[in-house]
Amino acid sequence: MVREKRDHLLDGKISASENIHILQERIRELDRNINSFLHVNEKAVEDAKEVDLKIREGNAGKLAGLAIAVKANINVRGLPASCASKTLANYISTYDADAVRMIRENDGVVIGIANCDEFACGSSGESSAFGATNNPAAPGMIPGGSSSGSAASVAAGMCDIALGSDTGGSIRNPASHCGIVGIKPSYGRVSRFGLIDLSMSLDQIGPLSRDVHGSALLLEAISGKTGNDPATTENEVESYSDFKKPRGLRIGMSSDFERMCTDKRIHDKISAFAQSFSRKTGSELKEIELKYVDLSVQAYYPIVYTEFFSGTRKFDGRKYGRKIEESCGEEVLRRILGGMEISKSEYHGAYYRKALAAKQLISKDFENAFRNTDIIMLPTTPILPHKIGTKITDPRTMYAYDAFTIPANLSGICAGVINIGRIEGIPVGLQVMAPAFNEKLLFDVLRECEVIMHGD
Repeated sequence: MVREKRDHLLDGKISASENIHILQERIRELDRNINSFLHVNEKAVEDAKEVDLKIREGNAGKLAGLAIAVKANINVRGLPASCASKTLANYISTYDADAVRMIRENDGVVIGIANCDEFACGSSGESSAFGATNNPAAPGMIPGGSSSGSAASVAAGMCDIALGSDTGGSIRNPASHCGIVGIKPSYGRVSRFGLIDLSMSLDQIGPLSRDVHGSALLLEAISGKTGNDPATTENEVESYSDFKKPRGLRIGMSSDFERMCTDKRIHDKISAFAQSFSRKTGSELKEIELKYVDLSVQAYYPIVYTEFFSGTRKFDGRKYGRKIEESCGEEVLRRILGGMEISKSEYHGAYYRKALAAKQLISKDFENAFRNTDIIMLPTTPILPHKIGTKITDPRTMYAYDAFTIPANLSGICAGVINIGRIEGIPVGLQVMAPAFNEKLLFDVLRECEVIMHGD
């Protein structure tokens, strides 16, 4: 776990360079069957040796010597940023994303670039141009997406923490399927500069880890206002890893989510855990009404299609790689063509603007809910993951994977996922939502969930 690993690094029980070397050996041993990494950083050990010097001098940052995997749509200077697409297969980043710069400033070591759904378009980890990622927690099953490689590399113990991006559940979905912790920060908490985004008004970079401490530590390091992203805010970045036991919370539960849950076993498991959490923390379970939450998927995709189409116009084959329409996969092309149609003037008001109006209704739903509740507990996905290679002919079936995660992106709030057990041997994640910029409460709750599941 990250907490113990960090203590060992700072105490000198293991050096940063030894940590990186051990993990690189693990990648060589395991990743041929998982395919979570597209590129391993050959300079990682060299970078770690510089961190070792800082540790010996007593001035190392909070990520000192920890190995971080970075999703393939986040720029890391000198490493590929392919977005798991043939379009950018040979593109090498010329700069660090703000989140990566902050990792380096806190003495984290980038161990490699993680696989993902092509251009983050997908919920299964199967649409990468370089092959699907396998789920190490449930071999043969999808790991979830689009941050598939980030989640799988953490679950398989091939890195300490990972960076992913979350547009509508792309961190939380694979965190649930792989049995780890994943955090979607509030919109504006983390700079998007250097992220090759899917949807600029919804995307957030966030952490994945095996324990709550790891995600809290990484989010502390990468949060805050920067001059490169005007959406970042001045909201205070607290010490998320200084946990406080939550007591007497008002926990929102909604029958709307029960109705949307295709596999009732998932809802029953979430409900049972929420009741246990309530008893052990002296908290109150409250029924909340979310009148418009069932519009989330319908509102989300017109926004994503339109913004993705706009964002990909720079991939015209002149400056960045190959022309995207001539080199991308089926799902990416579907979104480009859909966005092109929606962007035409005769459709603009009919789809995109109506989707934005629905987004406001959903945001208002959550604003009202959080007047009477502190947090909301719900499933992460409505169904269990399918087997890799299963033919899904209707894309709407795949889109439904994100039905429970999309609302947090549309409303700009923070949300996190933690494993609370298995069904048919497959991990199931509890999703916790908290008001915007209340990540401290979110981490306190997730840490208490961890204690309930595994002890202190």
